[in-house]
Amino acid sequence: MDDIISESGEPLVDWETYSRTRAELGAGFARILSYFREDGDKSVARIEDAMQRKDAASLVLPAHTVKSEARQFGAEQLGSLAEEIEFAARRALEMQYVPDDIIPQVAKLRPLYLATIEMLEREANPLRQRSGFGRAGG
Repeated sequence: MDDIISESGEPLVDWETYSRTRAELGAGFARILSYFREDGDKSVARIEDAMQRKDAASLVLPAHTVKSEARQFGAEQLGSLAEEIEFAARRALEMQYVPDDIIPQVAKLRPLYLATIEMLEREANPLRQRSGFGRAGG
């Protein structure tokens, strides 16, 4: 299990949580991981779009989705970043301001999400990465 270390010095994935989830989901694990990929792709795009539109209300649900699904797979760094965005958006809604203060966090979200999902998928299917099978242009 290759481990990319985040800026905070923590690994991107808690492999104990990942392994526990994999064991609990059994044969459904790959399907659930693919749902996380689909939901994550959409949610990250929705977060970026909401931030560009300065729409705090539209940040909450996709950030909550990323947070919850990331943590299910042991992706604590991604879950924490999404939680930070979610809570800042909720605070901005309550206090009726635009959460421009989380622009740096939103900017970090996509690269962190992509690095994390790559690690999760590689661990779920090690042969795919080694052989290049199923990869579309990188």
